[in-house]
Amino acid sequence: MAVEEIHAEMVSSVWRVLVAPGTEVAAGDTLVVLESMKMEIPVLTERAGVVQELHVVEGEVLQEGDLIATVADG
Repeated sequence: MAVEEIHAEMVSSVWRVLVAPGTEVAAGDTLVVLESMKMEIPVLTERAGVVQELHVVEGEVLQEGDLIATVADG
């Protein structure tokens, strides 16, 4: 089973969480929306599958490289 780990690319805060563990997603789906410098930044999955783990909650401040979610092949 292939697993994609999705990490924060910059310091930001979690503005909105759009999925939960067990959610089926398609390639290109938005998992969470981050906010940095008053800009909304969608975080997308690159593969279709199922959200295995979600490591963030709304309002949380992330550092560059923090793990946001893991998606595994369905």
